[in-house]
Formats: sequence, structure tokens, C-alpha cells
Amino acid sequence: MSKTALYTAGNDDAVELSFDDFKKIVINDYRIAFESRQASLLGRREVLTGKAKFGIFGDGKEVAQIAMAKAFRNGDWRAGYYRDQTFMFATGMSNLKEFFAQLYAHPDIEKEPASGGRQMNCHYATRFVNKDGSWINQVENMNCSSDMSTTGGHLPRLLGLAYASKLYRQNQELHQYSNFSLSGNEVAFGTIGNGSTSEGLFFETFNAGGVLQVPMAISVWDDAYAISVPASLQTTKEDISEALQGFQREKGTNGYEIFKVRGWDYVALCETYQYAIRICREQHVPVLIHVTEMTQPQGHSTSGSHERYKSKERLAWEEEYDCLKQMRKWMAETAIATAEQLDELEAAAKKHVRDCQREAWNEFNAEINTEMDEAVKLIDQLAQSSSARTELFDVINHLRAEVDPGRKDMTTAIRRALRLTLNEQLAERAPLLKWIEEETARNSERYNSKLFSNTPYSPLKVDFVAPEYADDAKLIDGREVLNACFDANFERDARIVAFGEDVGAIGDVNQGFAGLQSKYGDLRITDTGIRESTIIGQGIGLAMRGLKPIAEIQYMDYLLYALNVLSDDLASLSYRTAGGQKAPVIVRTRGHRLEGIWHSGSPMGMILHSMRGLHICVPRNMTQAAGMYNTLLRGDEPALVVESLNGYRLKERLPANIGEFTVPLGKAEVLHEGTDITVVSYGSTLRVVQEALPELRKLGVSVELIDPQTLYPFDLDHACGKSLQKTNKLLVVDEDLPGAASAYILQQILENQKGYYYLDGQPKTLTAKEHRPPYGSDGDYFTKPNVDDVIEAVYAMVSESNPNKFPPIF
Repeated sequence: MSKTALYTAGNDDAVELSFDDFKKIVINDYRIAFESRQASLLGRREVLTGKAKFGIFGDGKEVAQIAMAKAFRNGDWRAGYYRDQTFMFATGMSNLKEFFAQLYAHPDIEKEPASGGRQMNCHYATRFVNKDGSWINQVENMNCSSDMSTTGGHLPRLLGLAYASKLYRQNQELHQYSNFSLSGNEVAFGTIGNGSTSEGLFFETFNAGGVLQVPMAISVWDDAYAISVPASLQTTKEDISEALQGFQREKGTNGYEIFKVRGWDYVALCETYQYAIRICREQHVPVLIHVTEMTQPQGHSTSGSHERYKSKERLAWEEEYDCLKQMRKWMAETAIATAEQLDELEAAAKKHVRDCQREAWNEFNAEINTEMDEAVKLIDQLAQSSSARTELFDVINHLRAEVDPGRKDMTTAIRRALRLTLNEQLAERAPLLKWIEEETARNSERYNSKLFSNTPYSPLKVDFVAPEYADDAKLIDGREVLNACFDANFERDARIVAFGEDVGAIGDVNQGFAGLQSKYGDLRITDTGIRESTIIGQGIGLAMRGLKPIAEIQYMDYLLYALNVLSDDLASLSYRTAGGQKAPVIVRTRGHRLEGIWHSGSPMGMILHSMRGLHICVPRNMTQAAGMYNTLLRGDEPALVVESLNGYRLKERLPANIGEFTVPLGKAEVLHEGTDITVVSYGSTLRVVQEALPELRKLGVSVELIDPQTLYPFDLDHACGKSLQKTNKLLVVDEDLPGAASAYILQQILENQKGYYYLDGQPKTLTAKEHRPPYGSDGDYFTKPNVDDVIEAVYAMVSESNPNKFPPIF
């Protein structure tokens, strides 16, 4: 054989090679795969010897990932899970030193760029946000969205990454954004284990990809188990590609091209990936590549052994059909390399991996050792002058005895030394206090920073523009105010898209997008199926690729169906990449008062507790909502906007600058000044309080009413705390459950704003009952705060402190 067609990493075009060139490529592939295996083996040993906390690796998957890497190009995207180290090495998106740096949790993004030590090993990401907050040129790079430990949790995002290519190809207005796409030629590669295909997120994503016809390539790594559970207990027919045959594309239908290939067959894998990805890239047809007969030589992770649940026959088969052993055998049989050449290659590879591990460990340890020496020196100097000398030397000896000390050990030692000398007036304590202050700041940056992007493009830094009103400003329905806002923004920025259930043809159930699909087209304003998780994932992927998506969840109650994607992926993205990635998607929903258990919920506590990393906007009317959308669409951070369901038909004046005015996030507004009591509320319940004010005024009660407008961030200027200095009483009115969002608001005001010091009575909350709201007006009245409740709760609080002026009602 003199000429051979081969598909090389980063280019899936066939090239004619001499046999010598072909041999070099195959041998290099084997080297990468073998080094990856050695990294897995050595990584496990590092965990078992205590240098690392936990390990999970991609051993057994090496050859398939080499083949996949050959079809991966600049501009392409990966959304995978924690078995893909060989693919990352083969594409150059990661390397061995970074692999070990992550294993050791190195908090330096230069050494561990995927997460700055915040994620477990084998959780990969490339940095596509520059330090100044700008985007990198994505088409000049291979791109990897940030991995998660929830094994199917990345798939909804995969859908969005692929859908972006469709929009960039089909919407000519987007062709100018050539740093994000070249005519939509990019493929989104996803990987998942066979066990995780049992999850709902997999099926929801798979169905949506077939409907949308996007360039999404899903590889299933099938080693016949999900930890200890065999495929017979996971998958119909014990074969996911067989179970999904109904999705196979046929003439005149949409659907998938489905492939099955064995994970130890190098040639078949290369051919399969070349062919499958060509279809995916050129035709925008999603593909499933089911890679079977894979192995997992070290078991699931360092937490257990697969010998406990695999039969001797299965273990013997895995030994024989290990993909590296089979590839080596094939290479010898086809005269690509002799046994001696491969032995030499493997010996060199082992040494190289070991050298990379040592370099990564030494770099990780160098800073810690320096800090350790300084901490010991400071404690020793303190001991020389302290009456607690013996105890301080014990602290030093304990610190020095640590085998692999970390920053927590030296910080604990310094803090203990300060406690031991608490009652001594020693000058030597000052350096320790300074050390703690400086180290706390450094560790805050290492471990607690970047919950949000905090770039110059942050929505918190968007200039405030007040709404302007003409003398003859129209008084229109709130829904029409929103509609005008969306219209103005879609006209202004071609990158803005909106999608969700009933958003397109009818303009959403409350008409916020009425008529806009016919004006801007169904690529920009799009109906989706009933699939909340992938609606959010679609938004995340689009936002990662430079678009500005508004992802609509029809009712706030239905956020539950997307909560895992919102919480695990979107909310944690900036944090878990140490600011290296962002996805400024706006999630639009509506809630609070309507009718029935699943249409009138206000689960704000759930949202606040599970979605830190999103701005939580709770506008009281549609003008405020419009201003928030204007702000967010000019920023680069994700947000949830909860519109009030019973506000769409209330009349509001239309601002003349409807697409330009902004509402600053975190800016509470005092809507009514008073002196007797501070009442804090938001959204629909705020209007209930406003309805109660006239009668309270007749009763002689002066109420200061504050709308926080956003719950996260909350009242950055401390308007609530300043109000308490005047009124000394606090009531929080909230239609969430008792102790939910109201408890959060109390913590913000009483603790963060030091409002506790200004109270002359017990702060109180007025909330909904503990159950979900029943159907009907009577059910609403007896379940959620109503005008009578507000009047009597406010009056009771002022009566308690001054019963002569305010005699009790009851």
C-alpha cells in the first residue's frame, strides 16, 4: 500500500499520504493515547497516596477520542463529560501539565486554565473571555464549554451551541459577526456515557436536536456499565442506538444519522467520525455515534473498584479488548511499528508523563512552601515573646508535620496562634494580623471570586437612562409597553433572539411578542416544544457564542423543570471557570398571582437559593420590566426576569425612549415616604400594599414603602436600612412561602445593612401560607397576602409600640 487516506486532527478533509507519513500520524496517535492512559494510572496513584483528593479518568476511551479529535476543527465546540482527556490532549485544548494541575486543585488560571482549581480533575474548559471582558475570536480557536459532574447536565447547552451554527448560517444579518462563526460551519461535539443516556435531559435534548436539525454530534461512550449498574438495567434492548432507531432520518423526514462502531477499532473509528461529521457539518444534520465495546480499566473513579461488580469473564474480556492493546496489535500486524519501536515509545511516554506530573506538583507546591516558611517564621517570632511559648511551638511542630500541607493548614495555625495570645499586648502579633488580612484577600480571589463576570460590560455598569414621557404619552396596556420595548431592541441589535413555548406565532401567552415574528422572522422569534430544560440550554449555548438570547419559560412554576440546568450550569458558569466563560442569557418568565396550583406560584426562595450567579429581577410593572431588559441586553451577565402575571392589562404610560431607558440593578426605590413603619415588598404583592395605603393613611399610619426591584443584587445603596433609622419598624410582605424569600430579605436588611440596630420592635413578615395556592378568588384571598392582611399587619405593629395612638383592632 503506497497511498492511504487519513483524516488528521483539526481537518476532516481526506488527504493522500505516503505510507511513511501515514505511519508517523498513526504512531503519534498511539503516543497521545498511551500518554493519556499513563496519566490516568499515575493520577489514580496520586489520589491514593494523598496528594490529590479524588480522581476520575478517561482510561479505556482513548482510541475513540483520538478518532473524534481528527474531525474537530477550529471554531468547533465541545460540551462533554469527565472521560474526555484524550480528546483534549489530541486537539491541544489541554495538556498533561494542566491535567495534573487540576488534579492538585492549583488555583492559578495560568497553570489550570479550565477552572483555576475549582473543579474536579477531567472537568475541561477553554477560556473564551479575555481579562477585559471581551470575547476571543472563536473561529480561530477550538472551543470547549465548561464541564459539569452531572453526567447529562451539559447536553441542553450542547443543543444551544449547535443551534447557534444554524442561526449564523441562515440569518444573513449575523454574517458580520465573523469572530463567532464562519457561515455556521461549526459542529458542536457532545459526549456522554451510556448509563447517562437514561436521563431525561438526554432524551429531551436528543428530540429537540432532531426537530431543529442542527449540527450536533453526540458520541456515546458505551462500556456496558454505569458505575456498577449494567446496561440491562439502564437501556431498552441494552443498546441506546437500537432504542433510538425511530430517530433515524429517512427520505422526506427530519431526524438523525445514527452510527455504531467498536471502541477498539482505530480504522473504523477514524472512518466513522470522518463521514459522520462531514454530514453534520455540511448538511446540518445531527448525528449519533454509538461507540460500543469500550472498557474502563480502573473502574468508575478512585472511590471504588470495578472488581466488586464485574464478572471474571467480563474482566478478562476487558483485558483482551483494551483499546490500546488492540491498536498496538493492529499496528504490529500492518507493519506500522515493530514491538521494539512501540516498547521504546511507551517507555519514553511513561517518562514524559511522570516529568509533567512532577513539574505540575512542584509548581503547585512552590507557592505553598514559601507561604509555609513565612507562617512558621511569624509564629516562631511570636513564641519568643509569648507566655504561650510551649503551645505556639506545638502549633509550629504540628504544621511542619503535615505531609502535604495546604493553605488551610497554615491559616489554621496562624489563627490558633492569635487565639493563644489573645490577652497579650505583643508587637509580634501585628505581623500575624497583617498576614491573615492579606491571605484572606488572596484566598477570597482564589476561591470565592467571579460569581459574576464583573467585567466592564457588567449590567451593573450600564449607564442609567431615565424614561422620558411626551406630554401626550399614550396610556396603554402593560403588555404593549413590553412589546414596544422588545420591538425597539430587536430593531437595534440583530444578535437578539427569543424563543419558548408559544412565543412565535401568537407572540407569547400574554402578547409581549405579538406581531414581532412576522416582522423579524422565525429565526429570531421562535416557537419551541414543551421542553423547559433545553429551552434554557438553548439559551446558554447561544449566549456562549456571542448571541443575546431571551429564553422564555411560560410560567415561573415551570422553572422547576429547568432548575438543574439553571442551577448546575448557568448559575455556576462564571464561578466554575474563574471568569473564563460567560453566557449572558436572559430568562424571561411570569408568576405570582393567577389561578391554580401550577400557575400562581412564587417560589422566590427556591430561585434565590439555587440560582446564585443570576441577577434576579422582580419588576412591579411592565415599564420597570422594560427598563430591566434594556439594561440586561447591554450587559454580559445572565438574569431571570419575573413579570407580574396580573399586570399585563393594567394601564401604563409609554415612554418615548422605550428601547433606551434603563433600570439599574440593585437599586431599591422608595415609592412612598413615611415615618411610622418601613414596608418592603416587590412584584404583585407590592401593588397589594399600595392598595392598602389609603386606608392606613386614614388610620393615621405613615408607611414608607420600598420596592427592591431586584432581589439579587439586593438594595446596594441600603435604602431599607436608611429607612429603618427613621421608622424603627420593618414588615416584609411576600407571597412566597413562610421563611423563603422573606427570610432572605430580612437577612439582607438586618444583617448586611445593620438594620437590627435601629429596630424598636420585632421585625415581621407577611407571606403566603405553606401550601401551594388553590384555584379561585377565594382560595387566593385565604392563601396569599391581601389588602386586609396588609392593613391589619401594619396596624398591629404600630399599635404594639403605641397602643394609645393606635388602639388594637382585635
